[in-house]
Amino acid sequence: MANNIRSTNLRFNLEKELQRKAWEYLQTMDKQEFKSYGHVIALALVDYFDRYYRTQEDPYLETREREEHFVNQIVESVEKSLKQALPLFLSGLTAGIAQRDPQNRASFPAPEESESEADVDWDFLGE
Repeated sequence: MANNIRSTNLRFNLEKELQRKAWEYLQTMDKQEFKSYGHVIALALVDYFDRYYRTQEDPYLETREREEHFVNQIVESVEKSLKQALPLFLSGLTAGIAQRDPQNRASFPAPEESESEADVDWDFLGE
């Protein structure tokens, strides 16, 4: 098992903002979620370098991710608005349909009796 474990020392220069911030995160991390410094550092390094190499292969990855996030925010906002407005709209529509009186609907005049062919004036044809 000793061959499977590697040990290293880390030093943080607290005068440098990035290193001070990293040290503070390590000191305040949730010990239930992150079992050890090694665990949290491994997570951070893997996440960082996975993203780094993906952006090296695909320079527009970050832009697309931002666009997808923005589109998802719009879709969620529209869905939320529809969930709030649709019941009111449908109840108003239903109430409007229920209040309509079939007697008051516009009626079309009955077609006049059709003329027989004998009564038709065929002069317009030039005969």
